[in-house]
Amino acid sequence: MLDRHAPVFVTGHRGLVGSAVMRRLAAEGFTNLLTASRQELDLRDQSSVDAWFAEHQPQYVFLVAGTVGGIGANSSRPADFLYDNLMIHGTVVHASYQNKVDKLLYLGSSCIYPRLAEQPIVEESLLSGPLEPTNEGYALAKIAGIKLCESYRRQYGCDFISAMPTNLYGPGDNFDLEGGHVLPALIRRFHEAKEAGVNQVQIWGTGSACREFLHVDDLADACLFLMDNYSKAGHVNVGTGIDDSIAALAQQVRDLVHPEAEITYDTTKPDGTPRKVLEVSKLTELGWTAKTELADGLANTYAWFLQALADGTARL
Repeated sequence: MLDRHAPVFVTGHRGLVGSAVMRRLAAEGFTNLLTASRQELDLRDQSSVDAWFAEHQPQYVFLVAGTVGGIGANSSRPADFLYDNLMIHGTVVHASYQNKVDKLLYLGSSCIYPRLAEQPIVEESLLSGPLEPTNEGYALAKIAGIKLCESYRRQYGCDFISAMPTNLYGPGDNFDLEGGHVLPALIRRFHEAKEAGVNQVQIWGTGSACREFLHVDDLADACLFLMDNYSKAGHVNVGTGIDDSIAALAQQVRDLVHPEAEITYDTTKPDGTPRKVLEVSKLTELGWTAKTELADGLANTYAWFLQALADGTARL
């Protein structure tokens, strides 16, 4: 188990995942959490990252920072997603090696898997087929991160591990309609329709694509569990093992936020990967399973969104 009083660096601590990891570590009694905002440290700059590590000497690192977004953002900014994430992963992993970090967790994404991977997706599916074109840049960067951790483990003996979460949601999410992920975008669309007295909400695509969703607090719990209990080269899927169609998800959000609304579909927009659900037996056999039911997680997320709107802190 990790020393609860050792210095722990959480990259991207203000983001969806990073803030959840911070909450989980604080609740677990970690007393020396290290953070650095984008203004304080550009994780794409190796010399700056090297200097920061040399000064602060973290013993453990949660590498959860990255440039992220939904289908629209990935499709329109592939260079940004590829470059930013390649650099962030490279600088932090290398600095962790140079400064003899005891253990590092690298967080990837389920988009690393082939577009038409057999479902549910097992870890061994990596690099077995073509990627989904709409997020290829991001996926390639995440694959490189996995291989980087494995390479430093093989060449230098570093205890660097990797976890691949499914689609995430929860408090702290980005509710930007263009750049955000599907679930927060749905919540915002239905909420704004309700506020405007509009009883029709349009959804991207046909609604047939199937996705698995994991509450970000469950992911944070899994991250700490893996840091305490896992030290091998192979990456580990993190999810629920249960998926729903986008249409079914939209109906759940509609029923929660704006029950009077009619759902329509813009079939000129892409669906993305037809189905994506992770096979999570590797993690469950280690002793961890997700705890948050989707209905409870949606209610929790919408309540957070309403409070963030009232406070003026919502990411729109």
